[in-house]
Amino acid sequence: MFKRQVENWIDGWMIYQRNSEPPDTYKKWTAISLIASALRRKCVLRWGTLDFYPNMYIVLVGPSGKCKKGTAMTPGLKMLSKLGIKLAAESTTREALCRDLKNSTESKVDLDGLAEVHSSLTIYSQELTVFLGYGNLQLMSDLTDWYDCRDRWTYRTKHQGTDEIEGVWVNLIGATTPALIQSTLPMDAIGGGLTSRMIFVYEEKKGKTVVLPFLDEEEKMMEEKLLEDLRIISNLRGEFKVTDSFIDKWVVWYPYQEKHPPFDDTRLAPYLERRGNHVLKLSMIVSAAKRNDMLITHEDLEDAINLLMEVEKKMPNTFAGLGRGKSADVTNLIMVEIATRG
Repeated sequence: MFKRQVENWIDGWMIYQRNSEPPDTYKKWTAISLIASALRRKCVLRWGTLDFYPNMYIVLVGPSGKCKKGTAMTPGLKMLSKLGIKLAAESTTREALCRDLKNSTESKVDLDGLAEVHSSLTIYSQELTVFLGYGNLQLMSDLTDWYDCRDRWTYRTKHQGTDEIEGVWVNLIGATTPALIQSTLPMDAIGGGLTSRMIFVYEEKKGKTVVLPFLDEEEKMMEEKLLEDLRIISNLRGEFKVTDSFIDKWVVWYPYQEKHPPFDDTRLAPYLERRGNHVLKLSMIVSAAKRNDMLITHEDLEDAINLLMEVEKKMPNTFAGLGRGKSADVTNLIMVEIATRG
């Protein structure tokens, strides 16, 4: 395995993107999604009777035109394209998406002579509402199924036949606004199913104003190093292992976080039930950001927890305008304006 150019890929991404306007959280979680996209279903963490794969559903949320969501995501899309990572079309039908997923199937013979089959696809959508459609319950159900990376997924085709996809793995990063979430997702879908599997990264304004958003020489060099290291990360395969120090920290943190949730919001209660799963997936990604050894240490676990806690502070604001009262969305806009202006 080749030597890394950057000590920590996520930190390197922050240096590369330091002269851009999006909030730091948008930049960090774009970097996290890029590492996940490179790892694909070739890597796994076996946890008891469960297998965890490094895919995540990340949604950047903020008012339209104020937070630079697209600006945060665009450099990542270019990097994935250079690496040849298989991507779904931004605007697609359910049938076309299933076809893209099936066409992404790769097969490789391992050292024991067994064929490894995986169908890994990244959804990279700067307009997530356009991708999901309005009230498209079938697509939302499919995404819910795909998140858990089934060994085999069967679906009915347009002409009423059936087809199978082996080794399903779907990673998603998208951007939207609180208002569009309200119009896209049915009220009954909020909290359960798909949204409990999503990490909502909410911000109300951009991180800073940049008059001349050009890369200096250090940032240009960092871009090349990041591309090379992401290529190395994309070649990782096999099983992640946890260290004894990881276990020592996990047995303390896991029961503690159940008794001390980061927020009290019924709409996000199902998310809290999956919080431990999110941390395990994120721990794999954090480990891969630093090293090739595929060991997850207590430091990796701490970093994963801290990354999640940072966005959980504002996560409930994603659904602040979701209410059955006619004035709920307007009330939320007023509160956001007051908070922004101080």
